This record gives sequence, structure tokens and C-alpha cells, in this order.
Amino acid sequence: MIAKIVVRYADGRLAKGTTEDLAANKELFHLTEAGSGKRHEINVAELKAIFFVKSFEGRSEYQERLDVERVGMGKKIRVSFKDGETVVGYTQGFSPARATFIVFPCDPDSNNEKVFVMTQAASNVEFI
Repeated sequence: MIAKIVVRYADGRLAKGTTEDLAANKELFHLTEAGSGKRHEINVAELKAIFFVKSFEGRSEYQERLDVERVGMGKKIRVSFKDGETVVGYTQGFSPARATFIVFPCDPDSNNEKVFVMTQAASNVEFI
């Protein structure tokens, strides 16, 4: 399955494109850049998070709702990243001992479908 993703590196770099081979247990995957079609090998250890998106453009004017209750999505969680960004959503599998976990946004109208978080990039993770 081809997924649209925005890759955010721990050092602040960003890449947009598609992937067909990303898996939770793999250290490497490939990104085909949106626009240029260039294919890059991505090392998960260098990342902050991978945002699975509906569109690459997003909607900068849209204010995500954090008060939406979504049944069956897991526990509500707030992830604060070392760079100051915060994501609020739901997770079914956070453990500080695991290298990664997935957060589903609170707002179903978010441009993000899910966020694949690298635990090492988070400064604070709390259930709310």
C-alpha cells in the first residue's frame, strides 16, 4: 500500500513523499519525493516522527479540535517533542521501553491520519 507521508527529522529537516515499505520493525524504508520522484533511503533512527497525511499541502488555517472523543482509538495522550511541537491524540501502544508508537489525532478532520512517533524525540509523554 502506498502512503503519503511527511518525514520530520530530529534535526529539523523535512521531506514529503510516498512510501511502500515502511514497517514498525524496520530500521530503514524508502521515500519517493513528491514532485521530483527521487527515491531516498530513510533511517528511522534519524527521525522525530512520520506524519501520514491526507494531502501534502495541509490547511494551515485549520484549527484542530482537541476535545473530540474517539471511541476505539485507545488512550488519550499528549506528546511533547524536544523541538517544542505537541501532538494530542490517541494511542493503543505507548511504552517508554519501545522505540516507536502511533498516535491517531483527536480530530478526524485533521490533515494527519496518524503519526508514527520516535520515542527518543519526545521530551514528555502523558496520558490525559
